[in-house]
Amino acid sequence: MNSPIELKEITRFLLEYANRLMGSGVHTSRVIRNTRRIGESLDVDVKMSVLHQTMVVTVCDKESNETYNEVSMVPALPISFELNAELSALSWEAYDNRLPLSTLWEKYNEIIAHPKMDPLCTLFLVGFANASFCALFGGDWTARGIVFSATLIGFYLKQVMQKKHINHYIIFMLSAFVASLVASSALTLNTTSEIAIATSVLYLVPGVPLLNGVIDIVEGHAITGCSRLIHALLLVLCIAVGLSFTLMMVRNSLL
Repeated sequence: MNSPIELKEITRFLLEYANRLMGSGVHTSRVIRNTRRIGESLDVDVKMSVLHQTMVVTVCDKESNETYNEVSMVPALPISFELNAELSALSWEAYDNRLPLSTLWEKYNEIIAHPKMDPLCTLFLVGFANASFCALFGGDWTARGIVFSATLIGFYLKQVMQKKHINHYIIFMLSAFVASLVASSALTLNTTSEIAIATSVLYLVPGVPLLNGVIDIVEGHAITGCSRLIHALLLVLCIAVGLSFTLMMVRNSLL
């Protein structure tokens, strides 16, 4: 049987764990499964209410039926598939080995303290990925080089604005505008300029929120799924606005 203080500490850990998963790009049902699995390893029953920006975790001791709950805001964190996989593995390790709470905190802190990918490395990888999209849609080598350069500039601007905690809708709009404006230099060359401009903003497409929104709706978490889809569609709209500003400036006939 867990004491009231132990229930409180368990709840705080589970809330921190679930918030980290939710903020890092995991669909809702997986967050709930992983959190409840850790709860089982600690001999408590876990009930959760998960919304797009708010989470409630209620922990009930199986022997005494005493409950404790906490509410918190879901943080906006960088999407990390590696982090999500390690945190999911931690839930299975806790379930299989019945890890105590102190050990869980230790392993959790080790996971989130792992060094992240260098921003410069991320910048170049995104540039190559976006240039590959240009090639996929039929862009020639000149257009690929222009898209690569435009992506480097646009994504670097996005990184700088994120560090300054600027509103993410403004970030997406300005990043799309700058990247497409740089890519519009293809209009002065004998190259596939339309493809270069169109693919220069593809690195901004919010694929994970769109996918998670659909998964949440299919699995019964309609409110969270709709919230994620609305958020993703607003980001797509910001991308379209930024691209439209470039088209109005350099080639009005395309609108």
